[in-house]
Amino acid sequence: ALGGQLQATTIGYEITKRAGGDAKTAAWQVGIASLVQGVPVMLLVLPAGQLADLLDRRRIALCGLAASVPLSLFLAYSSFIQAPLQQLYWCLFIIAFCNALMRPAQSALLPQLVESRDLANAVTWNSTRWQIASVAGPALLGPILFWLKKPAYVYAMEAFFLFLFWLCLLFTRPRPQEHSKEPLSLEAINAGVKFVFGTRLMLATLTLDLFAVLLGGAIALLPVYTEHILQVDETKLGWLRAAPALGAVVMALTLAYFPPMRHPGRALLWAVTGFGAATVVFGFSKIYWLSFVALALTGAFDNISVVVRHTLVQVLTPDAMRGRVSAVNSLFISASNELGGFESGAVARFFGPVFSVVSGGIGTIVTVWISAWKWPELMRLGRLDEIQPEELPPTKKL
Repeated sequence: ALGGQLQATTIGYEITKRAGGDAKTAAWQVGIASLVQGVPVMLLVLPAGQLADLLDRRRIALCGLAASVPLSLFLAYSSFIQAPLQQLYWCLFIIAFCNALMRPAQSALLPQLVESRDLANAVTWNSTRWQIASVAGPALLGPILFWLKKPAYVYAMEAFFLFLFWLCLLFTRPRPQEHSKEPLSLEAINAGVKFVFGTRLMLATLTLDLFAVLLGGAIALLPVYTEHILQVDETKLGWLRAAPALGAVVMALTLAYFPPMRHPGRALLWAVTGFGAATVVFGFSKIYWLSFVALALTGAFDNISVVVRHTLVQVLTPDAMRGRVSAVNSLFISASNELGGFESGAVARFFGPVFSVVSGGIGTIVTVWISAWKWPELMRLGRLDEIQPEELPPTKKL
């Protein structure tokens, strides 16, 4: 996670520096980078989900990591020789291809590592682990680029961290998984999609998060903001990139300390509303510290959504289908993050980055109103640790 955050921040920084021109041109190039990383996930993640149910999930993740290490080294080489941006885009596309194949398996491993009674807390700590890396990675970017000078060295560091992850996973011994008995087929692949769309609570939380991040994702345009609007150096870019994770860590530790939320559905709706409002503040801000606070608030509010969404996905899903449902979850996440970055870049290309971010934040708030009307059961959702899969009709049918 640490290496991934370093690489993600550096990609936007390097493309913004090399794109030249005005803020609109740079935003468009950054948006293309988001798109090429999102397309492989959307194409492959559903069949990869069934593979995660048919085959050993740990081995799938190990194979994906083994392929990602040399690919990250090639990305470092391409950056070092100042290859055309198109070559960097192709590198990102193939790396995303490997991630798409292993992401459902990696996500579905979690319930095999902890007891079911500890799952909600484990999801919170797993989110905290991610957010800590999301703080440390971007925060280290400024000093790293100051001393090493070239972004290529950051990509080489990512390859090293991926290798360390591969070693750690090699010695992990999860509990045996319940393999799906369905052969690899289009019908079996679609079973995960049918399950999600038939489980209203899960569909509600995934859809709400999808449109909130798709419309309100300001992170993709951070390099453009720091270069053309806030006019600060790469060290402050790193801290702005770390701000959402910093807010998320504080929120995650708070959630882990207190008992499970009594009304998680209501908390989710309010949190996404706060996410949209903080995004609007960031979009208008031309003051560095105000932008930092606004981004930290987006991370804090988003973490509530992450805990509720991921816990529901794990709790409501039978083990034999966790890979496919995790794949659908990954599809929603990828569509919101990568396509959100492309959407932000495309809107900024014609109307400017400020309009792109502010309109997205407003769209996020509108999404909350629509979701509360469409899925009123969100308001009635009880404690997460008391939800049982057998209480849901879609689960019984499957």
